[in-house]
Amino acid sequence: MAPSRGMSALRRLLPTIPSSGHARSFATTPNLCSGHNRWSKIKHDKGKVDAAKHRQRSVFAQELALSSKLHGPDPTLNTRLADLITKAKREGFAKTSIEAAIARGQGRSVTGAALESLTVEGVLRGNVGVIVECETDSKLRTLAEVRLAIKSSGGSTSPCSYLFERKGRVVFEAKEGVSSVDALEVALGAGATDVDELQDGSILMWAEPERTKTMGEAVAKEIELEIAKEDIIWEPKEDTVVSLESENHAGELASFIDDLRGKESSVQAIAVNVAQGSLPAEAWEDLQSRLAA
Repeated sequence: MAPSRGMSALRRLLPTIPSSGHARSFATTPNLCSGHNRWSKIKHDKGKVDAAKHRQRSVFAQELALSSKLHGPDPTLNTRLADLITKAKREGFAKTSIEAAIARGQGRSVTGAALESLTVEGVLRGNVGVIVECETDSKLRTLAEVRLAIKSSGGSTSPCSYLFERKGRVVFEAKEGVSSVDALEVALGAGATDVDELQDGSILMWAEPERTKTMGEAVAKEIELEIAKEDIIWEPKEDTVVSLESENHAGELASFIDDLRGKESSVQAIAVNVAQGSLPAEAWEDLQSRLAA
């Protein structure tokens, strides 16, 4: 049967197919690749900004809680707390977060429920020991969140406290005319085991855990210093530290810390038994700032 006129006309309008026998394939254009890379960079940059903001919020929360603990929760009677609240609001710290931090300093949640201490131990990639300390009004929820964060990072919950030792730490605000040398005699008499001066002029003192609070109060009263920070930390034992030899490993630890703090606001401290190794100074300082938040 002869083809109809319509079919003949249609064939004339269709493009000629090459006779090479090779089928054409679709290729991603350079513009699409460029757009994908740009989006990845935007996400990466946003992640860094978000992490920095979260660390700043963690710093505010700790300072508010400490001021509330040391000098009371009423800002009209606690001028340092009032100043911190003003600064926190200026930086966009939410009112509910401010109230939660002040309540935590009094050992309770914003609802009035008593907070309980929780310590979770684990081992991360590269045989890095991690200890997470929390103050929470729901131990089961917090335990589940911390365990999930450790597992998601490729680690497992496992005892590791034998890799660390407990130390009491008090940091006093810098005061003109008072150096670590000036404070040494008073500090040793109050029970300090070591005294050091930091770059900004503040004075760092170490003590046995059970003597930390009384030592800090005695020194603060004797030479009229303000306590900037007071805590009991897990210090890695020198013979157990893991040297960080790559930025990728440091990046994994940083991601774990950010993820954990982002998911669980009850986290008070995170300790890992790592040393700088061959890690560049900038990467090491970045990791340290995350741990200190």
